[in-house]
Amino acid sequence: MSNLTWQIGCVRVTRIEETLTTIPLTSFFAAATPEALAPHLPWLRPHFVDAQDHAILSIHGLVVESQGRTILVDTCIGENWPESNPLERSALLGDPTSPFLGNLERAGFQRERIDVVLCTHLHFDHVGCNTMRVDDTVVPTFPNARYLFARTEWEHWRAQEDPGFAATLRETVEPILAAGLADLVECDHVVTDEVRLEPTPGHTPGHVSVRIASQGKEALVTGDMAHHPVQWAEPTWGIAADSDGAQATRTRQRILAQHTDDDLLIIGTHYAPPTAGRLVRRDGRVRFASG
Repeated sequence: MSNLTWQIGCVRVTRIEETLTTIPLTSFFAAATPEALAPHLPWLRPHFVDAQDHAILSIHGLVVESQGRTILVDTCIGENWPESNPLERSALLGDPTSPFLGNLERAGFQRERIDVVLCTHLHFDHVGCNTMRVDDTVVPTFPNARYLFARTEWEHWRAQEDPGFAATLRETVEPILAAGLADLVECDHVVTDEVRLEPTPGHTPGHVSVRIASQGKEALVTGDMAHHPVQWAEPTWGIAADSDGAQATRTRQRILAQHTDDDLLIIGTHYAPPTAGRLVRRDGRVRFASG
């Protein structure tokens, strides 16, 4: 399988897949009734919904190459699935092991080559390959990288236990801190002159997206600001995992107000291939136009 790539000015972005899965849209978005979904199906098919009108979701990482630095945005599930959800792991990955690190290496990105690991937030499916087990010890997967975590995000989860979506911090984040490889940064942190964090709260309190700007071109890696392209047409549709659904809606509405019908390339962190596109208005409705 070839990896999708995008060139944003001098910046190159490569998608590294872990898995694709499907889920009924009505169970993912409570408001996604057949009547509400019907106007969107023509543009969602075939890439983002299947023949049963189930959402097609991707779990992948994105490698961003900028100014001599190799930046990995999100590290998928890996072997660190929350112990409380073993059946869901089997249904999602279909195999007891994750192919992500192998796919990363086959794409030419050896673990030692990664300079920065950037987690958009600390849910288990974005931090799973931060660490790996060597014999009986959990060690950082990317030994030469600085791991960037938004300070607001870390302080939120450190103050409260979460048995669900942020249940793997002991395995995936605390060992990074203990090894001295973590940087707790502000939500607008500058990584390179071309790559910076952008605050996009709501899904989690310290959630960030990744803004890329180079040679007059711009892109935005969503993280979980929008899990599925339908949320650009229906920005009020949230999911149960959102910490603050109203704030998540406001964040999506802000991006829509700023970037509908402009050249910003939206690269979805959970969007199935072709994964990237733009926000366009057609017949009075906004939608995500891929390709």
